[in-house]
Amino acid sequence: MKEYSPYHIIHVYLDQQLTQPQLATQQGNYLVFWWQDVALGQLFIEPATEINYSEELLKAIAPAINYYTQLQEKEATNWYHWIINHQFEEWSSWMRELLLPYSHAVLPEIVPVTAIVCSRNRPIQLQNCLNMLSQLRCKPSEIIVVDNASDDENSIVNTVNQFLEAKYVREPRIGLDIARNTGIQKASFPIVAFVDDDVQAHSLWIYYVWETLQNPAVAAMTGLVITSELATRAQYLFEKYWSFNRGYVDKVYDRIFFSATLTQGPPVWRIGAGANMAFRKDIFNEVGYFNEMLDVGAAGCNGDSEMWYRILAHGQTITYNPRAIVFHEHRKELAGLKKQIFYYMRGHTAAALTQQKQHQQAGYKRYLLKLFLKAYTRSIVKGFPDYQAKYSTLWAQISGAASGLAYYFRNKGKLNNAISK
Repeated sequence: MKEYSPYHIIHVYLDQQLTQPQLATQQGNYLVFWWQDVALGQLFIEPATEINYSEELLKAIAPAINYYTQLQEKEATNWYHWIINHQFEEWSSWMRELLLPYSHAVLPEIVPVTAIVCSRNRPIQLQNCLNMLSQLRCKPSEIIVVDNASDDENSIVNTVNQFLEAKYVREPRIGLDIARNTGIQKASFPIVAFVDDDVQAHSLWIYYVWETLQNPAVAAMTGLVITSELATRAQYLFEKYWSFNRGYVDKVYDRIFFSATLTQGPPVWRIGAGANMAFRKDIFNEVGYFNEMLDVGAAGCNGDSEMWYRILAHGQTITYNPRAIVFHEHRKELAGLKKQIFYYMRGHTAAALTQQKQHQQAGYKRYLLKLFLKAYTRSIVKGFPDYQAKYSTLWAQISGAASGLAYYFRNKGKLNNAISK
């Protein structure tokens, strides 16, 4: 196996430069493009690869620029010529006007949001997370840390006690969705936002969570997750093939999306990541709480996407807002990645069959059949004999999905009855 060289992550601010940044020459580069606080796109540059920077920049940011242009009903311009010719003044003037609605010179100091952090046995990550939340430019009214049966309770308590704005809640039953439900029940404010203890949030994260859910038609939202590190092969593989990043353009998931995809099995896992999601608290009275037989401590994953499925099945709307941003640190070791993927597919399969039971017209059985008989068979053939790159987790995927089938049929009564109000 070829030795892995860490990727250099560069955040390029296009409100400051159009010229190519200084790139690492002996390793890969991962560029994230911004205009002030708005992320516009990304670019992987493989090691020892020559590129036409302006052309690659154009391709990376075009979807976002075109989206904001249409949203603001701006006339089409030759903005791409400004980039190619490095006409910074023309570009800068036009972009300032285009993204003026997102400049936010004045922000509310606090908004009525409860931020929930579920943590288990990770006091260092939790401290970093709470330190980050305490320094946001717009802060939540309440922070609840749900200690999900940590072995050393005192270390979590002592960490939380360092932050006056944080409230400690002990949940003695192991399970991420159990912890999430406990946090919801303890929340005092009408919006609940979930963030993992291993992420760092952008300073405007809570503001955009709150702003998104000011629309009474929106029941839930997810946001952009950007990788914070590509130091190891496992982190690179995850970001390249399993990324939490859902792009740089707003998306709407509603009854139209649900109806259009029902017979294929709505791909609710595309909506976002549980590391960055928020809900109106009252939606749980309508659709029920998180299914406690899914996610970490049970099936392994997909409690979030199963919840999104139920919200859509009730005719409600979920949006993806790429301006609500967090930075996630992926697992460093390949063994840890394979274990993660195993439980992703275990939970994914169990959740799909649970969703099928809720809505008999849903095409999840057909979807799973194609996954096993077509997708995995094709991957086995294409990956042979070395199973490198995206095929390196193939056996974890297949065994995880098979384990998910067994888990579902062994626990289908509990899975289908684990949703309570």
